Amino acid sequence: MGYDYATERPKVFTEEGQVMFLQIRDWLAETLSKAGAARMQEIIAYAPPSGDSWTMLACIDRLIELNEIQWVCKCNHVGPHTYCVVELADHSFGCELHPNE
Repeated sequence: MGYDYATERPKVFTEEGQVMFLQIRDWLAETLSKAGAARMQEIIAYAPPSGDSWTMLACIDRLIELNEIQWVCKCNHVGPHTYCVVELADHSFGCELHPNE
Protein backbone atom coordinates (compact mmCIF):
# COMPACT_ATOMS: atom_id res chain seq x y z
CA MET A 1 0.00 0.00 0.00
CA GLY A 2 1.39 3.38 -1.03
CA TYR A 3 1.00 6.89 0.26
CA ASP A 4 -2.55 8.26 0.23
CA TYR A 5 -3.05 11.84 1.40
CA ALA A 6 -6.71 11.29 2.27
CA THR A 7 -5.68 8.51 4.64
CA GLU A 8 -2.69 10.33 6.14
CA ARG A 9 -4.23 13.84 6.37
CA PRO A 10 -6.01 13.29 9.73
CA LYS A 11 -2.62 12.57 11.35
CA VAL A 12 -1.57 16.16 10.59
CA PHE A 13 -4.30 17.40 12.97
CA THR A 14 -3.23 15.34 15.98
CA GLU A 15 -1.10 17.05 18.62
CA GLU A 16 1.99 15.18 17.39
CA GLY A 17 1.08 15.94 13.79
CA GLN A 18 0.70 19.66 14.48
CA VAL A 19 4.14 19.75 16.11
CA MET A 20 5.59 18.00 13.05
CA PHE A 21 3.67 20.31 10.69
CA LEU A 22 5.00 23.47 12.37
CA GLN A 23 8.57 22.17 12.49
CA ILE A 24 8.48 21.24 8.80
CA ARG A 25 6.83 24.56 7.88
CA ASP A 26 9.48 26.56 9.74
CA TRP A 27 12.36 24.47 8.34
CA LEU A 28 10.98 24.81 4.81
CA ALA A 29 10.48 28.56 5.14
CA GLU A 30 14.12 29.01 6.18
CA THR A 31 15.48 26.54 3.62
CA LEU A 32 13.43 27.89 0.73
CA SER A 33 14.27 31.50 1.57
CA LYS A 34 17.97 30.59 1.17
CA ALA A 35 17.87 28.01 -1.62
CA GLY A 36 14.70 28.95 -3.50
CA ALA A 37 13.63 25.34 -3.94
CA ALA A 38 14.11 21.95 -2.31
CA ARG A 39 13.83 18.39 -3.54
CA MET A 40 11.37 16.17 -1.72
CA GLN A 41 14.03 13.64 -0.75
CA GLU A 42 16.03 16.34 1.07
CA ILE A 43 12.93 17.58 2.85
CA ILE A 44 12.14 14.09 4.12
CA ALA A 45 15.80 13.40 5.00
CA TYR A 46 16.70 16.68 6.72
CA ALA A 47 13.57 18.46 7.93
CA PRO A 48 12.88 18.05 11.62
CA PRO A 49 11.55 16.02 13.26
CA SER A 50 12.40 12.51 12.26
CA GLY A 51 9.28 10.42 12.09
CA ASP A 52 6.89 8.63 9.84
CA SER A 53 7.65 9.71 6.27
CA TRP A 54 4.00 9.42 5.22
CA THR A 55 2.99 11.86 7.96
CA MET A 56 5.78 14.16 6.77
CA LEU A 57 4.42 13.91 3.22
CA ALA A 58 0.95 14.73 4.54
CA CYS A 59 2.39 17.83 6.26
CA ILE A 60 3.95 18.90 2.97
CA ASP A 61 0.71 18.24 1.11
CA ARG A 62 -1.11 20.33 3.73
CA LEU A 63 1.34 23.21 3.14
CA ILE A 64 0.53 22.95 -0.57
CA GLU A 65 -3.21 22.96 0.25
CA LEU A 66 -2.70 26.13 2.28
CA ASN A 67 -0.73 27.69 -0.61
CA GLU A 68 2.35 28.07 1.61
CA ILE A 69 4.49 26.17 -0.90
CA GLN A 70 3.97 24.93 -4.43
CA TRP A 71 5.40 22.36 -6.79
CA VAL A 72 8.02 23.72 -9.14
CA CYS A 73 7.69 20.55 -11.19
CA LYS A 74 5.42 17.68 -10.37
CA CYS A 75 7.55 14.60 -9.81
CA ASN A 76 10.08 13.89 -12.57
CA HIS A 77 11.46 10.41 -13.07
CA VAL A 78 15.15 10.31 -13.96
CA GLY A 79 16.53 6.79 -14.13
CA PRO A 80 15.71 4.99 -10.92
CA HIS A 81 15.10 8.25 -9.02
CA THR A 82 12.04 10.43 -8.64
CA TYR A 83 12.66 14.15 -8.13
CA CYS A 84 9.90 16.27 -6.60
CA VAL A 85 10.72 19.93 -6.01
CA VAL A 86 8.83 22.54 -3.99
CA GLU A 87 9.27 26.29 -3.57
CA LEU A 88 7.60 29.06 -1.62
CA ALA A 89 4.22 29.85 -3.14
CA ASP A 90 5.11 33.43 -4.07
CA HIS A 91 8.26 32.54 -6.09
CA SER A 92 8.49 31.51 -9.71
CA PHE A 93 11.52 29.74 -11.13
CA GLY A 94 9.99 28.37 -14.33
CA CYS A 95 9.51 24.82 -15.41
CA GLU A 96 8.52 23.03 -18.58
CA LEU A 97 5.62 21.49 -16.63
CA HIS A 98 4.39 24.98 -15.64
CA PRO A 99 4.04 26.83 -18.97
CA ASN A 100 2.76 30.00 -17.27
CA GLU A 101 6.17 30.62 -15.68
